[in-house]
Amino acid sequence: MTNIKIAIIGLGYVGMPLAAAFSSKFKVFGFDLNSTRINELKSGFDRTLELDESAMKKVLESGMSFSSELDSIKEANFFIVTVPTPIDEHKNPDLSPLKGASTSVAKVLKKGDIVVFESTVYPGASEEFCVPILESISGLRLGVDFEIGYSPERINPGDKEHTVTKITKIVSGSSPKALKTIKEVYSSVIEAGIFEASSIRVAEAAKVIENTQRDINIAFVNELKMIFDRMGIDTMEVLKAARTKWNFLPFEPGLVGGHCIGVDPYYLTHKAEAVGHNPEIILAGRRINDNMGAYHASQIVKKMIKNGLRIKDAKVLILGITFKQNCPDIRNSKVLDVISELSEFGCAVSVCDPWARADEVKSFYNLELSTPKDASGYECVVLAVNHEQFRSFDFGPALRYDIRSF
Repeated sequence: MTNIKIAIIGLGYVGMPLAAAFSSKFKVFGFDLNSTRINELKSGFDRTLELDESAMKKVLESGMSFSSELDSIKEANFFIVTVPTPIDEHKNPDLSPLKGASTSVAKVLKKGDIVVFESTVYPGASEEFCVPILESISGLRLGVDFEIGYSPERINPGDKEHTVTKITKIVSGSSPKALKTIKEVYSSVIEAGIFEASSIRVAEAAKVIENTQRDINIAFVNELKMIFDRMGIDTMEVLKAARTKWNFLPFEPGLVGGHCIGVDPYYLTHKAEAVGHNPEIILAGRRINDNMGAYHASQIVKKMIKNGLRIKDAKVLILGITFKQNCPDIRNSKVLDVISELSEFGCAVSVCDPWARADEVKSFYNLELSTPKDASGYECVVLAVNHEQFRSFDFGPALRYDIRSF
């Protein structure tokens, strides 16, 4: 494999840790359209915080290049696409980033090259959506001139235990020969082992159901919370008791945001409907989880009223705006739903988050971050994201309401 030269297309939460792992074994070219991101990486700074200063130093010393110019990856012969796959305002798959990445790769694709997709998609997308783009622009043919593979990402932002090399990697290929090469490349850095899927569609399906399963289970306990709230029963106490049974699954209620659990199910339901099946359970779970922000906001207001607090102009502090704890990722944060609902009730809402970047919060959500040392001056404090810094936060006499975010 000494002739393998890898280009990583998309240097975000998935691409950059993967690039760092491969840079210890191969010549790696990093490509991202965000020039600001490229300049930060060149300076040794990873704003996602997945790679610390020491890890970035090793990457730079390896000779890995960073560029937003397509010519920079022409020398590569093993392309890995790690761009995001979001949903649009109608909750349909938005494949525009994947289309852009496939177009870019196609412009530099050569005979003998391999393209591996890691982005979460519906089963069949790599072959039905990406391959036609690669073929039409490059003039090459799959199985004759180039091969593809699919190896789903399993990055968990902020998780320093289950890092990219320590998670079992699923691999698949468009031919036995391609699969052999793809497996060898990934095996060189993945310590946890490789699982060979029988086909690309199987690998795609395996990925999309991982987070769909979590989404459904979280929806179940979110519905339990709504039921038990009406009964005046502490849901967490119920779950604590139930977990004494050996096979009870330890899921907890909370807000489901981010770029995985709250998004991936829509890719599966899109394909399910396309083949004539109405995915009732999956969509029911999505409806529950998508509405939890509004539910918690109404519960907060009810609790404020019961405690004799005013609602209009009430000063409410929201602790946390990232989609999960101890992570700077603010994409698809459901805390925004809580903020929006409370603002509509007339509350004066402030937001504090030591992990989020103020410029990104302003750019994404047009919100200014506050930096209070305690709850002084606030009538209600909502713990939306359980960042480690908030564990010693002084809530004082303010009304406290806890939410958990995934």
